[in-house]
Amino acid sequence: MKAIFSFLLLVSSGLTTFAQDAPSEPKKEPAGRVAWFVAASIPDDLENPVKVMVGKEVTEMTLSKRMASDAFKIPADGLISIIRKLDKPDPVTQLDYTLLAQARIPDGMSKSLIILLPVARKEGSSMVFQAKVQDLAGFTGGDYLFLNLTTLNMAVQLGDSRLGLRPGDTAIHRAGALDKPTNTPVSYLYYQPQLEKWKLISASTVVMQSTRREICIFSWDPQFSRVDYHGITFPVTP
Repeated sequence: MKAIFSFLLLVSSGLTTFAQDAPSEPKKEPAGRVAWFVAASIPDDLENPVKVMVGKEVTEMTLSKRMASDAFKIPADGLISIIRKLDKPDPVTQLDYTLLAQARIPDGMSKSLIILLPVARKEGSSMVFQAKVQDLAGFTGGDYLFLNLTTLNMAVQLGDSRLGLRPGDTAIHRAGALDKPTNTPVSYLYYQPQLEKWKLISASTVVMQSTRREICIFSWDPQFSRVDYHGITFPVTP
């Protein structure tokens, strides 16, 4: 019961923050194929800003759980990496860096979102994140993307649409054409395995706008054995 109470408090708090956050001013994206980063979670021991390698060019990027990064141009090979520079080349690989995350953007995907998901550290591996690539052709202005990183089955009732989310699932509510900001009722639910029934977490109203996309991430906090939640507003660039 204590775990469920903590779950309700955390998600309800997250929903309030999510609804009140104002979108940041979108920056004009570079020409060509582009990608943005968002972080589902950021390890406490990760140096931030991180270094992003595109081709041979390395630039710094500050990871945030509340907003997407600036856009990065996608190179011809589609490969974008987050790296940690080394003081001297690795004796085995002869590289002067190690990989923290890597995404390969498929050919034909002109705009993409790279969602960084934390992974369990493995001996002999430098990887900190798994990179999930979302094609933005299927995630447009007014849409809501939901990502379930918990061990629970969850559901979202947004207007007349109900989305089911098994652990690890991603689902998108497509808003369609929006002439003006639209208020839409939303309910969040989780499946209580002990009671074998769906339980209401929270019910409120969200505003859909053609100038922004919203991302809702449910995650599992192993340190405190509880569900955490945060939202990201992702503006639509001009």
